[in-house]
Amino acid sequence: MTGADATGAAPQPERTLLLIKPDAVERRLVGTILQRIERADLAIAGLAMRFATRDFAREHYPATERQLRSMGDKLLAAAQSIGISVTDTLGTDDALELGLIIFEGNVRFLSAGPVVAVVVQGYNAVLKTRQLCGGTLPCDAAPGTIRGDFGSAGVEQVWVGDMTVRNLVHASEDLDEAEREIALWFQ
Repeated sequence: MTGADATGAAPQPERTLLLIKPDAVERRLVGTILQRIERADLAIAGLAMRFATRDFAREHYPATERQLRSMGDKLLAAAQSIGISVTDTLGTDDALELGLIIFEGNVRFLSAGPVVAVVVQGYNAVLKTRQLCGGTLPCDAAPGTIRGDFGSAGVEQVWVGDMTVRNLVHASEDLDEAEREIALWFQ
C-alpha cells in the first residue's frame, strides 16, 4: 500500500486482537476462521490457546458504567423487539443492572472452555477484522461473515441460558482497545 495520511506519514499496519471463543473452538472452526483472516490479506502475528479464569475474563471485558449501560440499553431494545418483559424476566429494567447481568454472563461464557487468542496484523486490521466477524448477533450478521455463516444465535438465546450470546468470536473495537487486549492476552 502506498500513499500518505494527512500528516504526510506513510500508512502503517495495525495490530488487533481476535478471540475465537469456546463455542467456535468446540465446533472445530478455528482453522476455518484463521483461513478467513489470511484470505483477507491479514497476517497472524501471534497465536495462543488459553483457558481464561473468571478473573481473567473480567479483566478482558470493559466494565465502565458507560459500557455497562450501553449493554443494558441494547438488551432492553432487543427484548422490546421480541415482546419480552425484561422486568418480569430479570426483575429490573435498569440499564446499569442489566449491563452487569450481561457482563457476568460474558465472563462465564469466556471462561467456559478454551479460547484461541490471535494477534491479527495488516493495513486497517481493526476494521477489516470486525467486518470479517460480522454483526454481534449471528442471526443478524451478513452472509459471508464468520458469525453470519457459522452462527445462528439471536436475541432469544439471551433468555435461554446464561445471559450471553454465543457468537463465536470477539474482535477489538478500536486501536486503543486492541493494544490493551493484546497486552492482556499476550503478557
